[in-house]
Amino acid sequence: MLTRRRFLAIAACTLAATRLRAQGQSKVRVALKIPTEAAGPRIPDGFIGLSYEVQQLTDPSFFSAGNRGLIREFKALAPAGVLRLGGNTSEFAYWKPAPDSPEPEHPQVKEVAGQPKAQYYAVMPEAVRNLKSFLETTGWTCIYGIGMGTNTPPRAAEEAAFVSEMLGSRLQYFQIGNEADLYGRHLRDAKLWTAKAYLEEWLKLARAIAARVPAASFGLPDVDGDASWMTAVADEWASIQSPPRVTTLTHHYYFGGPATNPDVNIPNLLKPATMERVQKTAEIAKAAASKIGTRMRMTEGNTCYRGGKPGVSDVFAAALWAADYALLLASNGYSGINLHGGTGKSVANSVGGFLPGDDILRANGATPEQIAAHPHPFYTPIATFSSGYQLEPVGYGLKFAGLFAGGSILKGDLTAKLQAAGVNATAYAVKFPGGQRSVIVLNKDASIDLELEFDFGRGDARTARIEPLQAPSLEAREAHMTRATKVASVKGKHAVTVPHASGSRFTLDGTP
Repeated sequence: MLTRRRFLAIAACTLAATRLRAQGQSKVRVALKIPTEAAGPRIPDGFIGLSYEVQQLTDPSFFSAGNRGLIREFKALAPAGVLRLGGNTSEFAYWKPAPDSPEPEHPQVKEVAGQPKAQYYAVMPEAVRNLKSFLETTGWTCIYGIGMGTNTPPRAAEEAAFVSEMLGSRLQYFQIGNEADLYGRHLRDAKLWTAKAYLEEWLKLARAIAARVPAASFGLPDVDGDASWMTAVADEWASIQSPPRVTTLTHHYYFGGPATNPDVNIPNLLKPATMERVQKTAEIAKAAASKIGTRMRMTEGNTCYRGGKPGVSDVFAAALWAADYALLLASNGYSGINLHGGTGKSVANSVGGFLPGDDILRANGATPEQIAAHPHPFYTPIATFSSGYQLEPVGYGLKFAGLFAGGSILKGDLTAKLQAAGVNATAYAVKFPGGQRSVIVLNKDASIDLELEFDFGRGDARTARIEPLQAPSLEAREAHMTRATKVASVKGKHAVTVPHASGSRFTLDGTP
């Protein structure tokens, strides 16, 4: 029987043959001079992260020391990552401190297509205790989301007190509310709901938490797509008397969606204009964060909202997108990125009860077995299959970008030179504390190979290594990170080929 793992193994063996066939493709030669001294921000060790629905905590065994398969994939993704718990389902969670604690009364909310149904569920101490052991075992820290949509200040404070005591140094900060800019659709009166109204309500919850947990830190506003809310909150911040301690300005980003939108496709995902829009949002975030005096973090996002799109979110193109997106944020001084995922059930519940991507597969005649071969949700960085957990292509993109953690950005015109040569490619460079300089080139072009000459200056030869990120094609349901191999050096210059639809990390050892 052809199992999923056997299929992927066979597919991996075709990689060399695929590259040989690609030799007939066009090639472009570009010389890149790599700066010597870092002039940009340092990428934190905890830059790489994942985002999960709070509803995942209703299964206390999921984030626990006993879930060895998930722990293995978290540790493989990043040695010191950040787990964010939040999402749409966080607005319907309530804290249940003991098995016999009564369920509180819940407000009536509108039911809107694409928004979670009002299914209330309890978060209990066992889940938080197990979360602590999970974080300790993986080496990760946590951004803990506390609902605002149907919560009260006393319940929020009680939950926060337990979480803070239990997680200790593994807790980075609390996030109150999820995508409050969308509350007007189903949780608040749209005519009255503004960024100012949000901030007033947020302060009541944050101050209640700070009264119980004096050392508490917070992130805000965690908006969906309305970047103007970041500016509005920042403009109001100076007028707040004795504000709670906010360390991070947060927002979300999905390239597009839902899955039924024909504009969500690989060419649009990878085109330069997509990252140009990301840059504009980053500039708004930086300006707002500067006013508040905080850092920035993208705490939830992915390729396609409402669970992702098969053939776009779960293929190698998503790996190149994720690496490019993460490194662009790092270049702008973000403290990190959390791509959303989790189990199919939790994400489906967060978007109204089903994943639109499944309808696409059924419409295309996919069998139940073929549907099950895709990750659910389709965009999840770590998929849950019957055989266990598996790092998906988009997760490999995150992992590849994470190779730069600890380095400081070398600013230059690397991407501009590549794109001026007519290639859809980007490049980022860092310098590590030991003096090593490293370059990541992401060749998102579907047909043009890049022949690069790296000039690191000072013509003495040094050891150099190259690490590829590759797959048979942009549409492949797989990704591979190959172990580093040595590259010849000629008077400080190195010739490297980055095939179309692939990425490479090139590292020069030694102090310049």
